Amino acid sequence: MINLSYFANPARFERLAKTLMPVLATVATILLPLGLVDALLISPPDYQQGDAVRIMYIHVPSAWLSMATYAACGVAAIIAIVWKHTLAELFLRAALPFGAAATAMCLVTGMLWGKPMWGTWWVWDARLTSVLVLFFIYIATIALLDAFDRPEQGGQAAAWLTVIGLVNLPIIKYSVEWWNTLHQPSSLSSMKRMLNPAMAADMIRPLMLMTIGLTCLAAIIVTLRMKIEIMKRKRK
Repeated sequence: MINLSYFANPARFERLAKTLMPVLATVATILLPLGLVDALLISPPDYQQGDAVRIMYIHVPSAWLSMATYAACGVAAIIAIVWKHTLAELFLRAALPFGAAATAMCLVTGMLWGKPMWGTWWVWDARLTSVLVLFFIYIATIALLDAFDRPEQGGQAAAWLTVIGLVNLPIIKYSVEWWNTLHQPSSLSSMKRMLNPAMAADMIRPLMLMTIGLTCLAAIIVTLRMKIEIMKRKRK
């Protein structure tokens, strides 16, 4: 049986973070500049969308980080509710604001991309609307964290709302399949599409570089925020 208490120890987390941070920083430092140069200068314009397709290299990683961060928060929330591990609550405090920022970036870049493609900044499309709902869930959960006199109460309330909000993730994921939407389906969302992608290799390369690089940067930011939260908790 996995001993969750072993992984929930702040001292062990800080030792693990000290080991991983240089690796994450190195990967992000290498991949992000390469990805930006590739995305802006090397990759070709789309035959239909022209240079507007370059927004994809920020929009798609933002969407991935938005959902991945919330999924990670969902796991942490379940651990916080069931086992009441303090580190799980601190992860929520560290990761939820980043997830909200990633979701906001996803929405903004989506609107910038949608204007030249659809002729409008916003439509109440199933994918766009469900992502907007996710943003509101992020904001509501962050507000709950400090809505009580005792931080533990706020952490538990936020954890419950985070778990409830998990129902929105499959709606976002499958919205383009369940409903008729303007939003295009993902080109790399399944193993079949990964083996036979609809995108050209010259576009997949910068997209992967940006996605991996930004994911490493996200891990760095959340880890640093967790270390700050641990220091705050020690002072109390």
